[in-house]
Amino acid sequence: MKYYQRLILLVILGIGTAGSLPIFSQPVQVTVHPITGALFEIKICGDDRDMNWILKPDGTQYEWVKENHGWGLGFFTEKSDSKIEKRRWTIPKKSDNNGMVISYKEGDTRIDVRREIKNNDLIETYVFTNEGTSLITLSEIGINTPFNDNYPDAATCYRARTHAHIWPGYNAAYVNAMHMSGNAPHLGLVVTKGSVDNYEVKERSRQNVNSNFRGVLIMNPEEINLKPMESYTLSWRIFTHNGNADFYKKLVEYGSVFARSEKYVYEQGETASVEFVHSGKIGKAEITLNGKTIPHRKEKNKLTVEPKLNELGEVVIELMYGNGKRTPVNLLVISSAKNLVEKRVSFIVEHQQMKDKNDKRYGAYMVYDNEGDSIYLNDTPNCNPVDRDEGRERLGMGVLLAMVYQENKDENLKRSLLEYADFVHKLQDKDYNTFSNTDLTGWNRNYNYSWVANYYFEMFHVTGGKQFLLDGYHTLKALFRNFGHGFYAIDMPIKGYHYLKENGFLEEAASLLEDFKKVGDTYLKNSYNYPISEVNYEQSIVAPSVTHLLRLYLITKEQKYLRGAKEQLPLLEAFGGFQPSYHMNEISIRHWDGYWFGKREFWGDIYPHYWSTLTALAYDLFAVATGVESYRERAENIVRNNLCQFFEDGRASCAFVYPNKINGEKAHFYDPFANDQDWALVYYLIVLTRFERSVVI
Repeated sequence: MKYYQRLILLVILGIGTAGSLPIFSQPVQVTVHPITGALFEIKICGDDRDMNWILKPDGTQYEWVKENHGWGLGFFTEKSDSKIEKRRWTIPKKSDNNGMVISYKEGDTRIDVRREIKNNDLIETYVFTNEGTSLITLSEIGINTPFNDNYPDAATCYRARTHAHIWPGYNAAYVNAMHMSGNAPHLGLVVTKGSVDNYEVKERSRQNVNSNFRGVLIMNPEEINLKPMESYTLSWRIFTHNGNADFYKKLVEYGSVFARSEKYVYEQGETASVEFVHSGKIGKAEITLNGKTIPHRKEKNKLTVEPKLNELGEVVIELMYGNGKRTPVNLLVISSAKNLVEKRVSFIVEHQQMKDKNDKRYGAYMVYDNEGDSIYLNDTPNCNPVDRDEGRERLGMGVLLAMVYQENKDENLKRSLLEYADFVHKLQDKDYNTFSNTDLTGWNRNYNYSWVANYYFEMFHVTGGKQFLLDGYHTLKALFRNFGHGFYAIDMPIKGYHYLKENGFLEEAASLLEDFKKVGDTYLKNSYNYPISEVNYEQSIVAPSVTHLLRLYLITKEQKYLRGAKEQLPLLEAFGGFQPSYHMNEISIRHWDGYWFGKREFWGDIYPHYWSTLTALAYDLFAVATGVESYRERAENIVRNNLCQFFEDGRASCAFVYPNKINGEKAHFYDPFANDQDWALVYYLIVLTRFERSVVI
């Protein structure tokens, strides 16, 4: 039985997720700001963590999050026959019942906000009424929903922060706000009337704690046309839940629709399997594929479609139900994964390798500007050079190409890899201290070491040259010499231990294993108190910890490493949501990489970001270590979804900036830079083609 089928079954039956116990719905408690009428706090009664699930809008938590960012305040553009005006509601004209019934007036539009606690849940209703004398259109509507999604440090996140998984699914939109610890109770929001078509983010900048603040999250309702004295109502319900299965069960109970696909990226000619689970009271239903009606199958509270997907590109399967309601599932159709990998490798060799022998970066795989249709030389004034240089994350291209060569034995590819190997050696001094550029200047960055070592170990399999094994060994020893055993390296290549041992370097192998165990023991000691790295707390700190502990367990069979991985796994799972889109499904929240690595330099949620595949690697290893096959299926889903970053002509994008707007500027685009995204294909090969040899995973 597929994982998605199991999850739907849990939703239908109301069974809790593995390792959790059913709990009663705990009451939601709110505090209203006395001046603005916005919510000042949302808490869960009986939760001893005493967490505020939203940002405090008084400047005390973040100095730039003030009264105008309060929950329930908002803005819109009002268009009438005579004018177009941007409006913002901030101060109520009237407030009753301790702020639970509030009225604002901006332009010709009255905004009534009503709140009530019903069966322990908070029901919020926003009514927009045209009090003018002519037709008005309300567009670019935003309602502040500032979930407390930010990263002061790991301990604070474990105790008092949430991952807000947003699905702008029109009439079935929702937010699954998972506590960052992975421990219940969690918070949910489901739209029960009206439509939320997008979301946006504000207050992102380098000044506003850089990468450690997701921003002020804002829901975007649909555009509204109102005749004089006509009203439009948007309502949502905020409730507690016990985990993902309980969350989706409650969505259905509250009259919403839970949509799910067997997978989200299909190869051309495959048959999709998409289901919409509902309460049984959705009325007449129609399902369309890119606007065309397709047949569906009805079973009590489930509608199923199984169309054959023949056309390349995005596919939107949309359920039309009730009285004009709708909700989508977003799929992607590719020619084939094999074709994408082959085209991407060819593009890198032909277009992204520095061919100028007079350039000190000769042989390097470089950032590519798809708009300029050329290598990006990283010489533009006032740019961010370190995340676009010739080293660092770009090592993923070398690792990918070395893995592909081992399958196809293409001599042109081998020549390219040898030129790249000469370049990589230029990133190191005689003691294997590893830098990001050939000047050997600047920051001696800890992350570089594991990536360079990974490349060397793969080049051993490309060439058979044992010097590459020793290069990998000495690179890792330099890592430990420089940074000790407490750094959370991304994908520490434990495979080097196996390769050294298998090829007669027994002393070196034993030495590395001792280092790896010291790292693992440090991770066990730290537990969820992860040290601050380049970002204070992130998925690419937790995933490497889980991965390293699982690899150690597979080598040593010491139960302490498996126990440690199991303890940290819920924190990793909390980063990912289950939205029915190839952009978002099981993709971990990251929201800074578009700024640092992209040409547009946009902050905001990146869906997907390729480092989400680190979670796939952890899940895959967990399946190997425990035999729980559902984690293997989840791993495959993650690496498949990341294929959307690669295009049929071999080009790629480092970031898809998902929100509708960031700081008021239009977003929802693929960034023009092909930069560091090729690590996603590395993990695709590991997880979905079982590339790595024997137990070396």
